[in-house]
Amino acid sequence: MHQQTLTFHLDKRGLHDITAEVQEVVRAAGNRCGMCNVFVQHTSASLTIQENADPDVQRDLEAFMRRLVPDGDSLYQHVDEGPDDMPAHVCGALTDVSLMIPITGGALGMGVWQGIYLWEHRSRARTRKVVVTVWGV
Repeated sequence: MHQQTLTFHLDKRGLHDITAEVQEVVRAAGNRCGMCNVFVQHTSASLTIQENADPDVQRDLEAFMRRLVPDGDSLYQHVDEGPDDMPAHVCGALTDVSLMIPITGGALGMGVWQGIYLWEHRSRARTRKVVVTVWGV
């Protein structure tokens, strides 16, 4: 078993490709076959696996989420950190905080057009921590 915490300094809201960093943890673990768990340690950010070929996919997902969960909605009472505070928590609840990915041949067993994204739901720059745990043979 191998575990490593990755730290990401994100300068803006949106989807940030972290596939290469997660793959490096898998490589360092040395497992040829097994599983990789990726877990974000925050309530206003999330993880997703999405297409990595066309950046319009990430832009469209972000636009959809902003329409679905707009900042500054008068519905929210939890606004301690600004108008994007509660919407970020709602976005986090609608998406994933952890992912399970198979390890095949010493690499992430993902499809050709798949990437791992850390989805920042807050509008200001943030530092986010992601725990990657690898196990197998």
